[in-house]
Parts: sequence; C-alpha cells; structure tokens
Amino acid sequence: MIPRFQPPLGGREIIAALTPSFSDDVRLFEDAFAKVMEQGHAIAFPYGRSGLLALLKCLGLSNRSVICPAYTCVVVPNAVVVSGNRPVFVDSGRDANMDLDHVRGFVDETTGAILATSIFGNPVDLDMLDDLRAKHPHVPVIQDCAHSFITEWNSRPVHREGAAAIFGLNVSKTMTAIFGGMVTTDDAELASALREHRARTTTAPTLLKTMSRLAYAFAVAPAFWPPLFGLTDRLRRAGLLDRFTRYYDEELIELPDDHLVGMTGLEGRVGVEQTGRLSAMIEARRMYDGYYRSRLADVSGLEWLEEPHGSSVSHVVARVADRQRVRARAAAMGVELGEVIEYSVPDLAAYRSLLSDDRSFPVSAVLSTTVINLPTSLRFDERKAAKVVGVLRRVLDGAKPPPALPVT
Repeated sequence: MIPRFQPPLGGREIIAALTPSFSDDVRLFEDAFAKVMEQGHAIAFPYGRSGLLALLKCLGLSNRSVICPAYTCVVVPNAVVVSGNRPVFVDSGRDANMDLDHVRGFVDETTGAILATSIFGNPVDLDMLDDLRAKHPHVPVIQDCAHSFITEWNSRPVHREGAAAIFGLNVSKTMTAIFGGMVTTDDAELASALREHRARTTTAPTLLKTMSRLAYAFAVAPAFWPPLFGLTDRLRRAGLLDRFTRYYDEELIELPDDHLVGMTGLEGRVGVEQTGRLSAMIEARRMYDGYYRSRLADVSGLEWLEEPHGSSVSHVVARVADRQRVRARAAAMGVELGEVIEYSVPDLAAYRSLLSDDRSFPVSAVLSTTVINLPTSLRFDERKAAKVVGVLRRVLDGAKPPPALPVT
C-alpha cells in the first residue's frame, strides 16, 4: 500500500542517531538551521508549539488577543491559550490561508500578535501583510511555518517577514528531527530572550527520552515502507496506534506532558543531517505536485486549491465531494489519501465553550470536510505517482464535484 507520506528518514539519519557525540548537538543543529534559513538565530524547542509558547511569553504578551486562522493545526491556538492569551479566529481564503482582508476588521487595542500561517506550503500574501504591518506597526507578526520550509512570495522568503517564525519538526513535516521545533529570528534581543526563557523553563532531556526517540525512529521508517504499510494502516484504523498518532483531544486545550523537556542530542544530530537534504526534499514534493495536477486536471470530481508560485508543497492538496468514500475506495486499491486537517478549530468542542461569539467560518468548515492530500515521498517516484493517478481516476470516475467554497 502506498502511504500518504514517507517520513524523511534515511540511512544517514539513522547513523547520526546511533553515533555517540560529545558535541553540543542541539546547538550545531540550531546553527545549521539558521544557515539554511538565512537568518541570524535559530532556537530549538521540544515541539513547535513549545517554541510558540516561549515566543509569546518573550514578546511580553498576556491576556491579549492573537489573530490566527480558523483552519489550522489545533496545537497552535492551544499554545496561545496556554500562554495566557486568547485566539481570535479568521476564516480562510481560496488558497486555504487566513483571509488577510478579514484580518483588518479584528485588529484593535487588545491585539497582541498576528499568526500568519502558510498552510500546505502555500505562501501568505506578503503584499497584503506588508499593508497590515504598516497600518499596525505595534502588532508583531509571527510566521507559522510548520508547513512552509523555505516558502516564498514573489521571491521573498516568508519566514523572514515578521518578528519570528516557528517550525515543527515531527516525522510528518517536510524535514524532521524525529520530534522538536525551532524558532528563527533576525532580532538578536528576541533571540537572547528566547534562549534565557528556555534555560529557565525547560528541563534537560533524560536518557529515557533519548532512548524513546531512538526507538520511535527505528519503528517509524519500516512502518511507512509500502510492503508493510498495509499492516500499519490496519492497526491505525483499529485505534491501536492512537498513542503515537493522535495529537489532540477536541475536548481539551493542552500541550504534551513533555513540552518543557528539552530537545535531545540525538534529535539535534538527525536535524543537522536533514538540513543538508531540505532543498532536495522540497523539490521532490514540487515534482509530485506538478505531476498530479497535470495528469488529473480533467477529473471533474477533483478540485485543486489555488497554489501561489513559490509554494514549498508540504502537502499535495485537492478537494473532493465525499471524502470518506474516496479515501476508503482508494485504500482498497492500495493508496492512502490523507485528511490533513479534518476540523475547523472554532468548531471543536473545547473552543466552542471558550469563544464568546457565535461567528461562523464557512470556508474553513468546507475545507475541513473536503480536503485530501495525495502521496509524496523523499524522492520523486514516477511509478508510484502513476499508480496514484490511476487509482484516483477509477475512484472519481463519474463523481460529482466538491461543494463550492463560499464567497465571504
């Protein structure tokens, strides 16, 4: 069975994980990451959401509103709430990014920051963001780049356009350190504050954490090997892998128990190896994207999201009308299709009880029920891509188009 993604772990990463080191591996990873991102500073954290939590604290934000997308990974607003601030959600545009036209109406004296997410690797519109920053220079912009490693808007790297950027580094991301996160910035004072905050609040990783990360790395690579992935998928559907795959509870607003336990040296060594392969892995995803779009362009049951030039394509994303049926039929034919983000955050139980208004988010709601992602891997494999195309053509033969995205 072809999995929807392949963890970006190869032989070099496994060797790096197994090789003892007497260096400061996390610092070396920070240096390598800052270099590849062409930024002055990179500060490593246990998770991307841990980095966001620290960043909000170091920006001095407390009991402020933080503007963020309604259609985003729930761990982002969770970190906002845990930091003592409150998310203000904004609906999506046609590229699935937060509609920046709507943001203008929510910036007021309580606004502490704007979280700009380049979802699926699609760059946020930096021209519109420039306008917002000019009108509200006191409101810092944080670039959420969990999906957007080296994404560009008109040749401008998105991650450099704000006070700081946050990155997630788990195995489903474009590059990985097994787990972990990173904050990058060109602001030396902010970087110093982040390092001091990390030193004060984060405990040193234990040997148990190092060994669990190593075991996870050894387990995850074969689990996504196509000849074995059918078994992995059956275990997942039976709920036997929830401990490893379920990253949120829609009834709770929380962070992982170990979100303040530092990144291990093992993760740092894997991260160093990954930074050297990042551009090649992004190029492979772009090749998959171009292949699928060109060969499935005439399939009426599939609608492609708008994708601005410069996308790093964390996911190859399209929309379908009956997602569960499409996914089930494709799986029966040997292809896993992902759901990516299967919710609109304000509609989750924990946030319905938290929010004080009854605003709706119609575009986010439609995206959350219709978006699928098509399989990619570390290197472009035309035979694999051709099989995916053939399966989707059979599955979507005669299928009705997905519902139109609302005009808001």
